[in-house]
Amino acid sequence: MSKQKAPFFKRLGRLCRLAAWLFRTGRDLRAIDGNNAEERNHAVVVLGKGALDALDIELEIGVPPQGNVSGTLVVANHVSWLDIFAMSAVYPSSFIAKQEISGWPVLGKMGKNAGTVFINRNSRRDVEPINQAICAALKAGQNVSFFPEARTSSGLGILPFKAALFQSAIDAKAPIQAVTLRYYDDEGQRTDLPSYAEVNLFQSLWRIVSMKKIRIRLDFSPQYKSTDMPDKDRYALKDIAETAIGEIVASDSPVQPSPKK
Repeated sequence: MSKQKAPFFKRLGRLCRLAAWLFRTGRDLRAIDGNNAEERNHAVVVLGKGALDALDIELEIGVPPQGNVSGTLVVANHVSWLDIFAMSAVYPSSFIAKQEISGWPVLGKMGKNAGTVFINRNSRRDVEPINQAICAALKAGQNVSFFPEARTSSGLGILPFKAALFQSAIDAKAPIQAVTLRYYDDEGQRTDLPSYAEVNLFQSLWRIVSMKKIRIRLDFSPQYKSTDMPDKDRYALKDIAETAIGEIVASDSPVQPSPKK
């Protein structure tokens, strides 16, 4: 893992550009028509690319997306708050996020205007209405993304996936798109420094702007549908995504997973 850091004034420059991006994006999101899918998707792509550009983050597409580009349930491993911007820059969608994010300064308001659905992960009562909301969005042709690990990891491995929200793809007869995110430093080595696990937002932000370089790689696995596998329930659909993402994450990770017993 590279120990080189960006010069202090470069860090400040990134923070200033990010602040300017926050101002512009907050203004632009307030002006968009949330019922206009094309306008909303364009705004989400611009949002994602703008955040990455402000922080000098390079985005690499390994295996590109294939199949349906609308009405798709998108699932990914969760490493950092940067995940949302990286995915949005390539595959615009609404996100499912934990309720606490709705109270974050600026970002919470931006998320609401971009169509983010905030849920209480500690309440099982939220699952059914959230699945119904996701199902309705998918049937209307809207992409919906969520992180089935339910919390961030180091990015060098994955946490067990939760199956509950995969039910929406079954109910909507929608395709599922698994996306794998990996983070690399200036030496091209996998890094856990951008991870949002066990740090607060400000600590995470300072770590990110302090890195000499960050490259995020996205790989899109083949889409699959419950209608093609009528014997599969939400747990089986979850296992397909978990296996595909886990194998890619582990393929060049310095931390290899323990063999399953």
